[in-house]
Amino acid sequence: MKRIHEYKRQHLNLLHVITLYHRLKHGGGRDLPSRTFVFAGKAAPGYMMAKRIIKLIHSVAAVVNNDREISGRVRVVFLPDYNVKNSQRIFPAADLSEQISTAGTEASGTGNMKFAMNGALTIGTLDGANVEIRDAVGADHFFMFGMTVEDVRRLLAGGYRPSDYYQADEELRAAIDAIAQGTFSNGDRELFRPIVDNLLGSDPYTLLADYRSYVDCQDQVSHAWFEAERWTRSSILNVARMGPFSSDRSVREYCRNIWNVEPVPISD
Repeated sequence: MKRIHEYKRQHLNLLHVITLYHRLKHGGGRDLPSRTFVFAGKAAPGYMMAKRIIKLIHSVAAVVNNDREISGRVRVVFLPDYNVKNSQRIFPAADLSEQISTAGTEASGTGNMKFAMNGALTIGTLDGANVEIRDAVGADHFFMFGMTVEDVRRLLAGGYRPSDYYQADEELRAAIDAIAQGTFSNGDRELFRPIVDNLLGSDPYTLLADYRSYVDCQDQVSHAWFEAERWTRSSILNVARMGPFSSDRSVREYCRNIWNVEPVPISD
């Protein structure tokens, strides 16, 4: 739930949704928990790719949510008019926080802090504040996947070919083909062609390279969910160890390190 942008990779999350949908349609995934995926955010007025991603989310939701064969095992929700007021209802309700931006692209991020403070476990890359959150709550209570900043740089410098990942991974290929063939657009193969062409042609934010690591990590999330005691303990520790991200700590450090001001004693 945030600004819709390619580097934040909401469409990587969507590829996972489609993968789960395909597994259920083909008789797999019966041992996995039911999942509701909540998307929210706003696109800049002229950012056409972001608007197409929002449209794709709605289109996937229209198919998945109304498919009686999977009996509601996967549901997709897009929260309209996402803002501070609406987010106050979402943060406490979430069990899993998706912080899946390409490593090296997120300056910091505060949504991940708010989720963790409310007990949601994080699945994420080592990007932005995810690094500090993982250090604070402990690696055992954080679902990490994907390339590091250095990995991404090496991949791009060496001539990244996203089509190689598409060809090598059957589930990834099936997810992208479903979008390309109009499965989620009433047979219209042109509506989402810009998204497909971008992913297969250049994929500047390395979705396809991180796809398998992400999906496998999501499988770990699903299995961990059934270990209620483990999940509850991790959730509690996420809340308990988020003290370093409080505004009190931030203000103290600004006073000491940036503003060079001392506390003013207040007499009764």
